[in-house]
Parts: sequence; C-alpha cells; structure tokens
Amino acid sequence: MSLINYSSREINCKIVYYGCGLCGKTTNIKHIYTKVAPEAKGKLISLATELDRTLFFDFLPLDLGSIKGFKTRFHLYTVPGQVFYNASRKLILRGVDGVVFVADSQVERLEANMESMANLQDNMAEYGLNIQTIPFLIQYNKRDLPNIASVEEMRGQLNKFNSPEMEAVAHQGYGVFETLKSVAKMVLKNLS
Repeated sequence: MSLINYSSREINCKIVYYGCGLCGKTTNIKHIYTKVAPEAKGKLISLATELDRTLFFDFLPLDLGSIKGFKTRFHLYTVPGQVFYNASRKLILRGVDGVVFVADSQVERLEANMESMANLQDNMAEYGLNIQTIPFLIQYNKRDLPNIASVEEMRGQLNKFNSPEMEAVAHQGYGVFETLKSVAKMVLKNLS
C-alpha cells in the first residue's frame, strides 16, 4: 500500500524482489544502485553473510521524479532467498505495491523457483494479496549461462497467470532497468 504524505507532497511505493537463493535479486538492486545518479538515490543497505547471501533485505530508496506535483520515491527491497528465513520474507511483503519475481534460468534451479513462487503466493495470501491483482512481473535471470531452461519451459512452470515477463542477465545489467521501469509503471498505473 503506497504511503502518500500530503504535507510533504510525497508518494512512497514499495517494490519487493522475490525469488530463490542466489537467483540475482541482490545483483539487480546493486546494479541499479551503481547506475543511478547520487541525487536520485538513498543509501543502499545490504545485510549479507560471508558467502554473499542476503540474510534479511536490501533496501534502496529511489527518487523517480514527480507525479501531479507529488515527489515519487520507490523503495526497493529483496527478500532472503532461503525459505529458512520465511518470517523475514513475509514481513518484507507487508505493504508491498509491486513484486518482481526473479527466476534463476538454470535447469537445476527450476524446482527451487517453483518452491519460491509457491512460497510467495502463500505469503501474499496472508496479507490478502495475490499475483493477479498486484503489479507483478517475472524476470528470467541468468540467460547468459550454458545450462538454462527455455523461456517457454520456465513460463509453463512459473507463469500460470500470464504475468508480464522479462529476460535478464543482472550481473551485466541486461534487463535490469527494463524490469524496474515495467514494474514501476504498473505500480503508478495501479495508484491512479
């Protein structure tokens, strides 16, 4: 649920990047952070272990201009990929305005993707949300690797609701901003 502050004329929107462990959620956020002008972004807060796995979340506030005189800020979060941290995953979804499901394209990660998608749907249901009514996009990441599933195969397993989808290679920046722009547009359209 977007927070609208009439006195400061600000709209704050929350976008959550969701997916299995090591699928590229944090890589998306880090790429965005390095490419956005300093005056348009806040501080990147990242909690990671020594193996570079996010434990709780990455948070990046982005200023994307104004709408009808209101300054619009997007707060980007990632959830921990490990289902072990489900309480954190659920908490981060509270008040979400849009979700990007980052799917790892490697064939051996299809099962983990499907488990994470089911977990997302379960956690959203606890807040009365579902993929069909909230701005939602699937990003098929790691498209540069040799042992990947076809988009058609991934779509058959993950995209049951014909949601918008993008291909990406997050560590190279391919598809990262396109994903963010698409979900941000959906969130803004949903606001109006």
